[in-house]
Order: sequence, then structure tokens, then C-alpha cells
Amino acid sequence: MSKPFSQACENNKQPILQFLRVRFSNVRHVLEIGSGTGQHAVYFAPSLSPIVWQCSDMPHNHAGINAWIDEFPCDNLRRPLNFTVGEDDWPDTQADAVFTANTTHIMQPQQARLMMEMVAEHLPCGGVFCQYGPFNIDGQYTSDSNEQFDLHLKAQGYGGIRDINELQDWLAGTSLSLGQRVQMPANNQLLVWQKMP
Repeated sequence: MSKPFSQACENNKQPILQFLRVRFSNVRHVLEIGSGTGQHAVYFAPSLSPIVWQCSDMPHNHAGINAWIDEFPCDNLRRPLNFTVGEDDWPDTQADAVFTANTTHIMQPQQARLMMEMVAEHLPCGGVFCQYGPFNIDGQYTSDSNEQFDLHLKAQGYGGIRDINELQDWLAGTSLSLGQRVQMPANNQLLVWQKMP
């Protein structure tokens, strides 16, 4: 099959990788939630070796992810597991880190909340969760383009851009806390959550 392609993945993969090299320097096994086209996985895995990079996504995306892996195989890259938030249990992995990109605003709010609660529950102490995408800050859009994007998302039936305060409220009472917020290109951010003892 022809491989799916996302221009956004091509545009953001290098700045994300530069950051992951630092934040994932002490981890051994990353679970990627929502591997999408598979472009991030095949780019990140060889650069982060020997870290194991485990893909996961809804079943209908697996063929595209596997097409990328077939063309760019890597010893530390694992083919996608079935993981639909709200339907599947947490994947059976030894992940001490989680990465997700451009998923939170696609999910319905209850799905996004469940994803974050599952990460908080299953990450080991000291584990890292890196969450990339557009986010609002203190109830405000960070750009006019993000506001238009949010309107477009909601018109298509998606959940829309979430506010960082909302994400923190969801995790109140858990041991997962926001440790760093990094401004990324194209009005995106990378949120770094840390699992505390």
C-alpha cells in the first residue's frame, strides 16, 4: 500500500526529536499513543536507540504505520499495538515513558481525560510523559490560527484544543504533574509531565 503522509509530521519531527533526546535520555521503553501515519516513529526510533519505541493506535491506522516500518525498519522499533482510548486496556508494555503528538485535540474531552488518567496510573515512578500539540493557556488561544483550527476541529466533530489548566485539573490527586512547558514551532507546545513518588 502507499504510505500515509502528514506534512505536519515532516515539519515538526526535528524540533521534537531534539527535545526528546534530552527528556528521554534516561528511559528504556517509550509507548507512543496514537502513532498516526507512523512517520514520527520511524524518525525517532533510530535516533533514540537503544530505547525501545512501541507504536500504538486504533486498528484502522495499523496498515499505514506498518508500511512506514516496512520501508524504514529499525531494531528498536516495535509494530503497533491495538489501543483505542475508552475501549482498550492499557497496552501490555514495560514503558517508563509515554509520547503522544496531536492526539489530545482530536479526542473528545472524556477520552483525553481518560488517556491522561491512564498515563498517570500506569507510568512507573520517575516516568516521563511528553505531550505535543496546540494547547490554550489560561483560557486563551495562543494565536489566531489556533482559534481558527479549533473552530474547524469542532465543526468536524472533534473535541478541540484543551486548556493546560484543564489538563492539570484532570490530574489533581494523581502523582503526575506538569514539570515543563516548551514552546514549539507553529504555535504548538510540548508538555512534559513527570510521575512523582
